[in-house]
Amino acid sequence: MTIILHDFWRSSAAYRVRIALALKGVVYQTQSVSLADGEQRAAEYLDLNPQGLVPMLEVDGVRITQSLAIIDWLDSRQPKPRLIPSDPLARAREMEKALVIAADIHPINNLRILNYLKAPLGHDQGEVDVWIRHWISAGFASLEAMVDASAPFLSGDAPGLADCCLIPQIYNARRFDTDLTPFPKLVEIDARCTALPAFVAAHPDQARGR
Repeated sequence: MTIILHDFWRSSAAYRVRIALALKGVVYQTQSVSLADGEQRAAEYLDLNPQGLVPMLEVDGVRITQSLAIIDWLDSRQPKPRLIPSDPLARAREMEKALVIAADIHPINNLRILNYLKAPLGHDQGEVDVWIRHWISAGFASLEAMVDASAPFLSGDAPGLADCCLIPQIYNARRFDTDLTPFPKLVEIDARCTALPAFVAAHPDQARGR
């Protein structure tokens, strides 16, 4: 089986998938798609992925898009370690936390949204940075209240889908100088996760060199 991840090193959504692949020990190849250079809009990439986004996972010629769909497929294909619980209520709780990031925070801080704020809407970088920090903080306030203080990870006793989403978002928060002092539980979880080899391997600094 040949697995190719169409990736951009600084993409939060691709970062989630790299974490999931590393946690499961899946061997894969990387195909870089530079969002900064607009390669996602090239005709040859749009032929593969009409939405023109990353990540995209290609498995023996079959293509899967959207980070949570990819991780769900990985969990079905290689169940250990499980990232999304099989119990219906536990699964719903996991999805609740993951979607605070994947549906509420990340989409309105996505590169194409930020570029639209600057042109054609005319906001300068300082105003865009305020926008970014506001929505990250609003989402993190909700997520901080959802943390089980008795568990080491956002997902519970072991890293799961919610942690795969959280760590890239904290990385982004720090990139844009977001004040994280109101979110001590999330910061502690980030420290535990980023000390693990799978999270180290998936970090943008590692992905950039591939």
